[in-house]
Amino acid sequence: MRHRSKTVKLKRNASHRRALLANLACNLIEHGRIKTTLGKAKALRPVAEKLITLAKRDDLHSRRLAIAFLRQKETVQKLFAETAPASKDRQGGYCRITKLGARMSDSALMAIIEWVDRPASEEEAPVEEFAAEVPAPKKAAKKKASEAVVEVTGE
Repeated sequence: MRHRSKTVKLKRNASHRRALLANLACNLIEHGRIKTTLGKAKALRPVAEKLITLAKRDDLHSRRLAIAFLRQKETVQKLFAETAPASKDRQGGYCRITKLGARMSDSALMAIIEWVDRPASEEEAPVEEFAAEVPAPKKAAKKKASEAVVEVTGE
């Protein structure tokens, strides 16, 4: 039975998964938008939203909890000073995931995860530019059976 087994494992053990999510959260806080695989983006969303909720409390205990998870003091300062105040009026849903398509090398589904209320000082490329980097998957051209016969017999 799968009762209460909600954790997305990402084919990693617990310590590796925790370190991966902490690094992704640090990059999201630092840059405001990151491009990653769809599975990692879906696993990162609850972590990032809990960090925003923690930062909105803005007390010493929540700051220490954020430092314990992220392990980067400068990132925690940016989270508490810039990112959380931008979302002070929002009750939840701080992140947005935009699907891009398959990656060329291994066909992994790619996505952009970003803050819904990003500070106005951050000016970055629109999502359409990221989508232009990931080409659409090519469909194999299937030949009709009659054309295949003509190619084999015709000389």
